[in-house]
Amino acid sequence: MSKKEKLSRLASQPDFWDNPKKAREVLAELEEIEDKLNRLNNLSRAISDLIELETIEGIDEAEIKAEMERIERELKEFELGLLLNDDEDRKNAILTIHPGAGGADSCDWAGMLLRMYQRFLERKGFKYRILDLQPAEEGGIKSATLEVTGPYAYGILKYEVGVHRLVRLSPFDAAHRRHTSFASVFVYPETEGIKVEIKPEDLKIETFRASGHGGQHVNKTSSAVRITHLPTNITVQCQNERSQYHNRITAMKILRARLYEYYRRKEEEKRRKFEDQKTEIAWGRQIRSYILHPYKLVKDHRTNLEVSNVDAVLDGEIDKFIEAAMRSC
Repeated sequence: MSKKEKLSRLASQPDFWDNPKKAREVLAELEEIEDKLNRLNNLSRAISDLIELETIEGIDEAEIKAEMERIERELKEFELGLLLNDDEDRKNAILTIHPGAGGADSCDWAGMLLRMYQRFLERKGFKYRILDLQPAEEGGIKSATLEVTGPYAYGILKYEVGVHRLVRLSPFDAAHRRHTSFASVFVYPETEGIKVEIKPEDLKIETFRASGHGGQHVNKTSSAVRITHLPTNITVQCQNERSQYHNRITAMKILRARLYEYYRRKEEEKRRKFEDQKTEIAWGRQIRSYILHPYKLVKDHRTNLEVSNVDAVLDGEIDKFIEAAMRSC
């Protein structure tokens, strides 16, 4: 059974809207799959039509070339969408920028990067909101934090994580000497509050006889309850209540609390992993250099991709670098 069929079957269940948030997530994922299938079908038809056009005499070659280029662009975009398949990729993102050592030059460089990302987000149709901005005294910024919303915001922006290096003639140096400045960029996936969802099919429920001290049976019925959460293998039990029904309710309360703590720790581990990665990056991993003097060039050190139009890059045209980084992973 395909993923689309599984989601469609899930959406048709009578209790589907009992959990509205989960239902909306399922429908969004289903819509995304259908959109990809529709795009693939449209591309397939466009290719077939193009092949037919080439067999017709008198067709303008410029028209065929333009259509071929359009199909190539759409195929490229479709392929990149398939590369973003991690669970985190679909989430919104939190992007932070911090200048490195270097005083006014580095703060100014961090401000230039902020503008670059703002232009990029606007061009790509992402919405963003500045959560925190600390201007520097001589220009530029001491730090900036942006919330970016839109499909695959984190999946796209995560390829910008690292140290960005600028080489130029310093506007802050009276002698107008060449300076090297650094700024770090980090991106987090936006996380929601921890919500414990317990599916009935994930539970193994057992009953047994409640025992008193010394092994004496309190009663002869199987009123005690043991519940195992199969995905996490967490097991809880309760035998102190007067009936199996109340033991089960209490056991579920204990399980929910245990699961909350379990997922809270998982979130902390994930956050710690991002923080450790951030520490490693600042200031150890340069991903890109922007050279304004003695020549103009932007070079990505991960893929060796070079672009000579520095002004366009600083105006937000960083798609090539992100795409190359995606393909290299």
